[in-house]
Amino acid sequence: MQQEVTDPRVIDGKKLAQDIEAKVKKGVAQLEKERGVKPGLATILVGEHPPSKLYVKLKHWASKRVGIYSEDHKLPETEVQEEIINLIEILNKRPEIHGILVQLPMPGHIDERTVMMHIAPQKDVDGFNPLNMGRMFIGSEGFVPCTPEGIVRALEHYDIDPRGKDVVVVGHSNVVGKPAAMMLLNRNATVSVCHVFTKDLKSHTARADILIVATGVRGLIKADMVKEEAIVFDVGITWMDGKVYGDVELEDVLPKVKLVSPVPGGVGPMTIAILMEHTLSAARMQSLDS
Repeated sequence: MQQEVTDPRVIDGKKLAQDIEAKVKKGVAQLEKERGVKPGLATILVGEHPPSKLYVKLKHWASKRVGIYSEDHKLPETEVQEEIINLIEILNKRPEIHGILVQLPMPGHIDERTVMMHIAPQKDVDGFNPLNMGRMFIGSEGFVPCTPEGIVRALEHYDIDPRGKDVVVVGHSNVVGKPAAMMLLNRNATVSVCHVFTKDLKSHTARADILIVATGVRGLIKADMVKEEAIVFDVGITWMDGKVYGDVELEDVLPKVKLVSPVPGGVGPMTIAILMEHTLSAARMQSLDS
């Protein structure tokens, strides 16, 4: 695990997340006072994947901090897809549950896209329902995936306008890479997306004004792959011997960059805080519709 760095160029995701959570906590109290509605979040975890179990636990801790009701639905690794969908349909109909999150990845026998299609769009606080993804594609962002939104929010915090900047995204998953690229396109950046089949990765990353890396390949990005004064977001996660590592060699790139998000402590805490914010927003919207 990388040592904690206090350099001002290192993005303090924990502090940014605390600021978001403080606003959410006030909003939750206000919603309860004015409308008698307590936001509710349900998580679904299939299997015993240790990192996923930790992520779900962190989300429930955050819910408790901000005053959101939360419940955790744990299903066995062998659970059939139909039963997962049945559970989602039940949660869709429960008025006290305003947000539904299915923890990814899911076991190989489950079609994640099919599962996500069954989450009611208004309760899709993780932003993976195709309808919410489609809205993002046409520039009408509602609930979007929380990690890419965390990146955008960090840019806003540091007064960095991506318009016209060269952005390179390494990794093209539906969770981070693709939505991050689309959200920055929506903000008029010039975006390139690299992946495992990209030839000469360094030629792409070395020209990026903003570099977003989400591959899960420990230490993939070294200093010679990064442009001077670049802004680098490390969103990669590799678990080894109970420790977490990122895709970027932080100490190696730090002398060159303008800003860099570390792993852990960078975009991760913001992802969870934004999930809380989405749950509050969902509760507000559903309380108006009821």
